[in-house]
Amino acid sequence: MVLPLQDLFINNYSTLIANDAIVPMDLTVKKLMQDFSQLEQQTSKPKYQQLIDFVIDSIENGRLARGQQLPSINEVAHTLGMARMTVTKAYDDLRERGLVTSHHGKGFYISSTDTRSQLNIFVLFDSLTPYKETLYDAFVATLGEEISVNIFFHHHNLKVFENLILNNLGHYNYYVVMPHFNQDVSDVLKQIPKEKLLILDIDVPDFGEDYAILYQDFRQNIYNGLVEAYPLLQKYQTLSLVLSSKSFQYTPVGIIQGFKDFCEKYQIPNEVIADLEEEEHLQKDHAYIVFRENDLVRFINWSNKKGWKLGRDIGLLSYDDTPIKEILAEGISVISNDFELMGRKAATMILDRNKGRFVNQCSFIKRNSL
Repeated sequence: MVLPLQDLFINNYSTLIANDAIVPMDLTVKKLMQDFSQLEQQTSKPKYQQLIDFVIDSIENGRLARGQQLPSINEVAHTLGMARMTVTKAYDDLRERGLVTSHHGKGFYISSTDTRSQLNIFVLFDSLTPYKETLYDAFVATLGEEISVNIFFHHHNLKVFENLILNNLGHYNYYVVMPHFNQDVSDVLKQIPKEKLLILDIDVPDFGEDYAILYQDFRQNIYNGLVEAYPLLQKYQTLSLVLSSKSFQYTPVGIIQGFKDFCEKYQIPNEVIADLEEEEHLQKDHAYIVFRENDLVRFINWSNKKGWKLGRDIGLLSYDDTPIKEILAEGISVISNDFELMGRKAATMILDRNKGRFVNQCSFIKRNSL
């Protein structure tokens, strides 16, 4: 019969080490372990993660003190009916975080009650753009100064992406990865233990609810944004999507799909342009969706040379807001993810150890360029 863990502590002479002396375990620990029996009822989260969360929550709530002894791996496995490997995995994770230490022949002990300062986070972005800087700043600020964060960039190079992940496995206790590729990279991501991984900005459909995923629904976001912008777009003859394919600009497939969905639904003549390279690409009474800020500047200069006013003679819409888009040419209209919110949410998911699939907010911001 599987017994609640509190019975293990009541019947076991558990101890703590203080100044090298063996001291009886505080009786309050026996009481807090009554909650531990709830593990049997929580089926949505892996048992090892429940065990990790229980110990961390008990530390944060002051129910486990520094030096407090934990039951042995065999005791937890036997009492809760868990596999020994499951308990080992949980204790190893707690040890990596610096929260638990082991003494040969004596058992496992709480070595630190500072659950936040033990976090060492690996962050992998594709590149550092102004809006990703906004995301990163909000992420770091929400985590707090005591948490260590190291950031890396893969620049849409799959080999660099893979090497950065593989070469840093085991060096961090959390990994935040932005897998900006229009191909399946799930095999690479699976090298990271799922309980230590947060996938950011891009959904990975093959992964279940036991992963942490905070993403943009690009197809739905651009479609909804264009629907909001439709009253302004009606005055233009066509709508073109500029991909900037020769640069490091990453354009998710979902954006192209959502763009086509909108144009088909509202019967708008449309075109997908690989790159904005020639002044002749611009046509009066047409509207364009442009991503890169360099292309925006080029677009505005060409329009000014022709004597065209944005929002009257030619339309300009961009994706993802930045401070410069607020003031450039009296304001560029954008469909934008809320990157500050995404940064705060990502940090909260790590601190609260949340799992599941979450969509970040996106909206259309009207300015003078349409």
